[in-house]
Amino acid sequence: MSRRPRRLRSDGVRSLVRETDLSASDLIAPVFVDATTDERVPIESMPGHERVPVAEAVERVEEVLETGVEAVMLFGIPKSKDAEGSRAWASDGVVQRATRAITDETDAYVITDVCLCEYTDHGHCGAVEPGAREDPHMTVDNDRTLDLLAKTAASHAEAGADMVAPSSMTDGMVGAIRAELDDCGFESLPVMSYAAKYESAFYGPFRDAADGAPAFGDRRHYQMDPANGREAMREVALDVEEGADVLMVKPALPYLDVVADVREHFDHPVAAYNVSGEYAMLHAAAEKGWLDLEAVAHESLLSIKRAGADLILTYFAEDVARRL
Repeated sequence: MSRRPRRLRSDGVRSLVRETDLSASDLIAPVFVDATTDERVPIESMPGHERVPVAEAVERVEEVLETGVEAVMLFGIPKSKDAEGSRAWASDGVVQRATRAITDETDAYVITDVCLCEYTDHGHCGAVEPGAREDPHMTVDNDRTLDLLAKTAASHAEAGADMVAPSSMTDGMVGAIRAELDDCGFESLPVMSYAAKYESAFYGPFRDAADGAPAFGDRRHYQMDPANGREAMREVALDVEEGADVLMVKPALPYLDVVADVREHFDHPVAAYNVSGEYAMLHAAAEKGWLDLEAVAHESLLSIKRAGADLILTYFAEDVARRL
């Protein structure tokens, strides 16, 4: 036999011909900062993760940096909520305070989540239309939400964020945020858009972690239908036109085809969010003894990288980085 692919699978040569590499610098670690607590609070549905008080945000990020991971994504849990989520853009808001401390005291690359679901008393990703609480066919007021997102992004920039990441799937959000950042003198601050974010069943543990579950209705009117792939290309193209610098697909593992399509069609850095449900299900299987957690975590992230992601936002960041 002249063709024997196994010749290149032996030790020594195997790593030399490996097509895909995963490194700590590919990973972004989520960090939850909670203004309602003075101590760390374990997140039961996400083993190994905690909400940390603002006073411990720097310490938490330093723990991340020790593993070799260089970037964090900050999510905030505010002390109070209202219909428009006004604590999202408050200068003394939870993310703003944490960002100032982290950028002052560490070398972490700080990315901030720009959304309103953690800050609104109804849990939706923007200001809702009148009557939405009673009528399931009504939803977020798209255009009124744009100004709120823009103000939030600008407040994060003023606090020292290195990148902002709008995640609400509001039509026009990248353009509104880009215009506001430019007007405020932050022309060089990049925007990582959640350009293709699906209405997924894999988000459950995150909603526990960030206290952002909808109080009524759901998010099917503004997040994408899991059945649609071609639509993702239209969504991404719009964000590119509006000035997005990095393109995010969320979730990752059930949408590797979308990650691959974005990689093929757009010459931008591609990010993928290995979401809370993907993390939790592997932990649950490992606790049953059905899977080797270290092996499946690494293989999962490798598959996301192989599909075309340049960056991976993952709750496995620290554990995998330590072994890398």
